[in-house]
Amino acid sequence: MSAEAVEPSAFEMPAVARDQAEAARGFMPPDEGLALYQAAREAATLAPGPFLEVGSYCGKSSVYIGTAAREAGRLLFALDHHRGSEENQAGWEYHEPDLVDPEIGRMDTLPKFRRTVFDADLEGVVVGLVGDSPAIGAVWSIDLAMLFIDGGHGEEPAHRDYELWTPHVQPGGLLCIHDVFPNPEDGGRPPYEIYLRALEDGFEEVRDVGSLRVLTRPRS
Repeated sequence: MSAEAVEPSAFEMPAVARDQAEAARGFMPPDEGLALYQAAREAATLAPGPFLEVGSYCGKSSVYIGTAAREAGRLLFALDHHRGSEENQAGWEYHEPDLVDPEIGRMDTLPKFRRTVFDADLEGVVVGLVGDSPAIGAVWSIDLAMLFIDGGHGEEPAHRDYELWTPHVQPGGLLCIHDVFPNPEDGGRPPYEIYLRALEDGFEEVRDVGSLRVLTRPRS
């Protein structure tokens, strides 16, 4: 890691924001969420540019990263189509029936996301991008200080998100990947596979907390 880096332990998430993040709907454990907040604060000391997350669901991770963005004077782009990933659909382990729009019979997490961001007073720094990752990624041109990948965990969407978005991580910037499980019995393979791809592509691991991996793109 660059000598300019600040130890993540130097950043303490405000208690109110931490309570809001932990109360928000989602699947991220508190220790991983706090590590995500600290990574975002750290990224702001390492590289210019905004933060971007692929996969926001109901906004839990958006509060962790968005709080860091507000404190660092950055923006967080929160990208999600809000129709739920494969594992959120009916019949799958992480399906939540009350998030289905009864009129169309499809998942719709956008109202929950917007309310979460509003309740955390983050509307000024969290910019919701509502759409498919491939469509938005195809025209994206902004360099990023930090990228968080937590979108679809199927093989195609996970690898596609990696290929679309990691080129935008600035030298010195951070790449965070969620749900990385080396043991196949603990979780799906694609997030672990893209983590391995990142290492092969020259990213260097900074730390791991639970299933969260934090990597940096070294400066040349």
